[in-house]
Order: sequence, then C-alpha cells, then structure tokens
Amino acid sequence: MQDKIDQLRNLSIAGQKLFIGGRWQGSLSGQTLDVVSPIDGRHLTTIADADAGDVDAAVRAARTAFEKGSWSRAAPAARKKVLTRIAAIIEAQALELAVLGVRDNGTEISMALKAEPGSAAGTFRYYAEALDKVYGEIAPTADTILGLIHREPIGVVAAIVPWNFPLMIGAWKIAPALAAGNSVVLKPAEGASLSLLRLAEICAEAGLPEGVLNVVTGRGATTGEAIGLHGDIDVLAFTGSGGVGRRLLEYSARSNLKRVYLELGGKSPNVVFADAPDLDQAARISAYGIFRNSGQVCVAGSRLLVERSIHEAFSEKVAAIAASIKVGDPLLLATEAGAISSDVQLRKNLAFVREAKEDGARLRWGGKRILEETGGYYMQPTVFDVDPDMKLAKEEVFGPVLAVIPFDDEADALRIANGTEYGLASAVWTANLSRAHRMVRGIRAGVVHVNTYGGADNTVPLGGVRQSGNGHDKSLHALDKYTDLKTAWIQL
Repeated sequence: MQDKIDQLRNLSIAGQKLFIGGRWQGSLSGQTLDVVSPIDGRHLTTIADADAGDVDAAVRAARTAFEKGSWSRAAPAARKKVLTRIAAIIEAQALELAVLGVRDNGTEISMALKAEPGSAAGTFRYYAEALDKVYGEIAPTADTILGLIHREPIGVVAAIVPWNFPLMIGAWKIAPALAAGNSVVLKPAEGASLSLLRLAEICAEAGLPEGVLNVVTGRGATTGEAIGLHGDIDVLAFTGSGGVGRRLLEYSARSNLKRVYLELGGKSPNVVFADAPDLDQAARISAYGIFRNSGQVCVAGSRLLVERSIHEAFSEKVAAIAASIKVGDPLLLATEAGAISSDVQLRKNLAFVREAKEDGARLRWGGKRILEETGGYYMQPTVFDVDPDMKLAKEEVFGPVLAVIPFDDEADALRIANGTEYGLASAVWTANLSRAHRMVRGIRAGVVHVNTYGGADNTVPLGGVRQSGNGHDKSLHALDKYTDLKTAWIQL
C-alpha cells in the first residue's frame, strides 16, 4: 500500500471550481484561494472563493431541484439505490480519497483511511438502509377522527463542515439530509475542501439528480456568512468553533429564522480511577485519545483527570507514551501523528504552551515545534500537569496538548469534569460498575465512554450539551434535524 500512496502523493491537482446545479463553474468574482499543504508548506492547488451571488445560485439550484421532486418525492427505494451506489464508489476510491484529504489537512494516513472514506461509506450505507424504515404515525383519536402524522423533508439544507475530518463529518450531515429527501448546499472549510469536491463528483456519478447536492467553497467571512444570512435555506447544520456558531445563530435571527444545529468545541474529561481494570491500557488509550490527528479532534480527551493515589505514576506512563509517538510525514503508514493543519493553528497551539508555562503548569513532555526543516507544521505531543482553574484546563486548544489534573474522590472528579463551559465527550475508567453508572449520570456530556475512549459508530448519536452545541449527528436521531412533522386531522 505504501507504494500506491507514494504514487498518489505528488499528483498535480487542477484548480478547483464550484459545483452548482450539477455543473462545475468558477466563482462570479473570479477570485480563488490558495491551498497550502501542511505536510511541507507548499502550494497544492486553488479553490474558488464563492461570494453571496454564488451562494444564491447554489441555493436556487437546490430549491429548484427540491420543488421539481425528482429526489424529494422519489420512492424511498430509489433514493436507497443512489445512496448505496455513493457508498460503493467511496469504498472503491478509498485510498485516492484518503491521500487527497491528507495532502489537504495533514491527518496521518493510517487514521484517515478509516475515519474519512471508511466512515463516509459506512454513513451513506447506514442511511440508505434506514430511510425506508422511517414511518409516519396514526394518532389515538376518537372514532370519528383520523389523525395522521406525516414525516416530510424540510427543503434546502445547508451544511458547513470543518477541516479536521471533512469527508466523515460531511457525510454525517449530507447522508441523512439526502436520505430524508432534501436538497443540500455544502460549504467545506477553506483549509480542507478537496475531498468534498470529489464527493460531489461521486454523487453525480452515482445518479444523484442535478441540483440536489451543491458544493460552494470559500472563506467563512464571505461564503459562510452568505449561507447564514440566506433567506431560502431551511436548516443549517454546522460543526466548528463556538464563536462561529454564535454568529450563525445571529444570522438566522437576522434572516428567516432558519433552524441552526451546532456541534461545537469540547474540553473533554477523561477520568481515571485507581481501580481501573488495566492501567497500562488506560494510559495507552488515553494518550492516543488526545494525540491521534495531533489533537485535532472535537471529542479528544484533552483533560486527563487521575485519582491522586496514582497520579504521579500514571502521568509518567502517559508522558512516556507521548514521547514514543512517531510524529511526521502523514503519508507514511508508520506515522502515528501527522501535521498540524496550518501555520495559524500551530502558532495558536504554541501560544497555549507559553501561557501554560507562565501560569505555572508543569511540563512533563513536549511543547515544541519539530521537523521545521520540512517546511510543514509539526508539533510534539505535549503533557502538562495543571490546576483545574488554569486556562489550559478550561479552554479548547484543538492541538496535541494534554492537561493532567489530580482528583481526590468521586465527587471531586465530577466537580472538575463539569468545570468547563463544554459538554461534548468524556470517559471514565473504573472496575466498579456502580461508580461507572454514577459517573455516566453525573458527567454533563453528550457521550460518556467507560473503560475506553472513542470508537462509537453510526448506531449511536453524537451531540453536545451546554456550549458544545445542540442536535445530533449519526444514528436514526440525526434524521430528526432534516424532517418536518405534519399533522393531518381528518373528519370521518
């Protein structure tokens, strides 16, 4: 496989256009954005920089397709065939898609293969199988009344997705929206658009009608704002930062009160009790739970809470694992942690390191930029001992920086775990079943892992509480975001 990856790594990539109404076209302004690979800091290609006019054209194409009904009113079996074909083509092109994405955002190829095309294909197949098993309801009314509850597609769905796992997260939003019969306008992150532009080609090849999926690339401040303010988008689904999420809610209020579903940041607590079944395994999984993809994972276990009696020994285990992780060229299969996505993100990460030191945090390992001679953006996995009230213990870094915090007992662990504004993911390690259940109930988060970290599939929802957002991706519950309930009250 490495030989094939090496063949794909240097393929030239033509300048990319917008996909609107089933056709490729440049932006109305003619403006483009440079794409720089984080692997080596070199220019990779360009993408179109869409403006409000381009967004309007994409929305009009989506609305026209929806009203035409070739997809929105198609039989569930017909939609199922197309989504199944999309999954099959993604699987057939998995390596090419993964390499393309890695060149764009720097995720290590060993992770990208599973998390990007692997996950995306599974997501399209899951919703293909699910869509003809969603039923309406008959209400329990009087004998003279027939009350029917219809579940209908909403209309035009916009999705704005981040740069860390664009194909996976894009599929989490696109697949259920399409399964329900909607049309979609997709905006990838300007730092990772290439795999989703390729997905547009795949969807067309699989038989998705023109205008049902449209892809507009560009900056958040222009393209994203135009989507947020557009008056003919019915639902907006977003994954990204809390600051952008707040702006999208404002845009909704200023425009047509479109529904806005947000999956935002996290500062996820990973709680290890002294009675964990296997402390070596807990240390290894905890380390990779923050350092895979160089910490650029929304559910990363970025706060490690360790019972005080084992704090020193366990923290040293984790620091030793961090020191052993192979950071480097993300297109080498042996690499365990790839590049930071951009120079801007790298500088943010290093600023957190400097501030943590100034706050008095104890650096156990890492904290430095490495491999600078490559021209790319790489950073050591970093482990700090911190106090619960330090900035590093509360704010999301979105990089390979772990905050380790000791706790005294179960109540103290819950207090610290719930001591941020976030509530996305979490974990607890214990052999005590009763304690595990109490912690699941007590931790304020959308996901609580027990004696593991990560790995949840499409059968369960992913969503946050508090300032980690609202609504859910994955599982049958994701369909709720993209359907309306309509009541028919019939006098017999």
